[in-house]
Amino acid sequence: MTDGTHTTTNSGAPVGSDQHSQSVGNDGSIALTDHYLIEKLAQFNRERVPERVVHAKGGGAFGHFRVTGDVSRYTRAALFQPGVDTKLVIRFSSVAGEQGSPDTWRDPRGFAIKFYTSEGNYDLVGNNTPVFFVRDTMKFPHFIRSQKRLGGSGLRDNHMQWDFWSLNPESAHQVTYLMGDRGIPKTFRHMNGYGSHTYLWVNAAGEKHWVKYHFHSDQGVESLTGTEAERIAGQDADHHRRDLHDAIEAGDFPSWTLSVQVMPYEDAKTYRFNPFDLTKVWPHSDYPLIKVGTMTLNKNPDNFFAQIEQAAFEPSALVPGIGFSPDKMLLGRAFAYSDTHRYRIGPNYLQLPVNRPRVELNTYTQDGPMAYDHNGNAPVYAPNSQGRGYADVVGEVEDGWETDGAMVRQAYTLRPDDDDFGQAGTLVREVWTDEQRSAFVDTVAGHLLGGVKSPVLERAFDYWKNVDADTGKQIEEMVRAGVGEPNPGGDADEAKVVNDPIVETATNAAH
Repeated sequence: MTDGTHTTTNSGAPVGSDQHSQSVGNDGSIALTDHYLIEKLAQFNRERVPERVVHAKGGGAFGHFRVTGDVSRYTRAALFQPGVDTKLVIRFSSVAGEQGSPDTWRDPRGFAIKFYTSEGNYDLVGNNTPVFFVRDTMKFPHFIRSQKRLGGSGLRDNHMQWDFWSLNPESAHQVTYLMGDRGIPKTFRHMNGYGSHTYLWVNAAGEKHWVKYHFHSDQGVESLTGTEAERIAGQDADHHRRDLHDAIEAGDFPSWTLSVQVMPYEDAKTYRFNPFDLTKVWPHSDYPLIKVGTMTLNKNPDNFFAQIEQAAFEPSALVPGIGFSPDKMLLGRAFAYSDTHRYRIGPNYLQLPVNRPRVELNTYTQDGPMAYDHNGNAPVYAPNSQGRGYADVVGEVEDGWETDGAMVRQAYTLRPDDDDFGQAGTLVREVWTDEQRSAFVDTVAGHLLGGVKSPVLERAFDYWKNVDADTGKQIEEMVRAGVGEPNPGGDADEAKVVNDPIVETATNAAH
């Protein structure tokens, strides 16, 4: 019987029992001839794939993006043309925590979208903040390891985090965000999302513009205090995942409004900040937001493992009309993300239903573990004389940019207003209220009191004095006095709470 009323083997044959193994007599040895038991145990041993090195804990849903504005003069990408409606899957996540970590630890949140466009998949892999800790991919593994766990004790360590941050002052802008409200969003629904990187848009005439993506929550931006986050972590470690699922299940479909900042191609050459530096924002006063459309989430996954855990997002998934920029973090991620999927899921991860493009494929990729797609006797090489099409574009790359110079290892060329602390200082001094600054000081002091030792402690004091002299002085005074709010972000027995608020639109407007 294979009509759903009886268990079958993976090959479809009915099995004898899900309760009892074959054995030699009631009390004897289990028989190797019980092939169903062997199949069941072997499959059980292999039913998990390695968790993501970064963004391991998360949740997601399906939905669609509808264009309500007109940005066709900036890009020819089909999904951004007026009136187009595109299906998508999104995954929200924390960054440093493992699969079982609480959703309410202080941490940036991932905001990754796969658009199933008529021209292939377009993946936008971002965060809930518009900046990041480092600007060169070479530093990325070092940064992530500093936020994970000590090799000896297996514990998270504030000292290790501040050692890295204070030795890499470019992190100041993002750490300022992290110690604010965005460090602990109320839910996935109540946070903004950003492409963070700078991308290239190309229109139908071949004209180029640089672009940044901003997804603003239509539910509003709301955050948890440190005390609330600590309480929820103990009561429901899956708080954010559960909230998203329950809201969609109840028909309360969350949505975000997508706007973009657009920079004329030539402006990038002389702009006062390096526009490709991931630790910087573009002030809205220089490049105002342009509304594009609305993203709505309206369907929960049918199977979390198949559709969220195996969903594979990668910045290398581009479509015509969208290209990379000279952002060194973006260019490194273009390789790293797809490579980690090959390791974690397998080389044919794009053949899985959640990752499969919704267009007809003509790819010369073939074979490998779990390969499902094939082309019969069609030529497996290009060029060929058998009529199978292949790409053969010659000349200037449409979505590229010009550059020259010797091959070097060095930082970006500094612009007039480039420095590591300036934008973070503007955020603290000109955007936040007195109440927000006070909460921020309490947050940072509490984190530093969580085991940060000399000389890293003194470097951290200097770090914040470089952001804002008065704020840095207050932080030092509180730490010297042993005063500060604990911070949820380490192991449960060392929970330390931090708390501060931030308003994004004002932030970028004032920067």
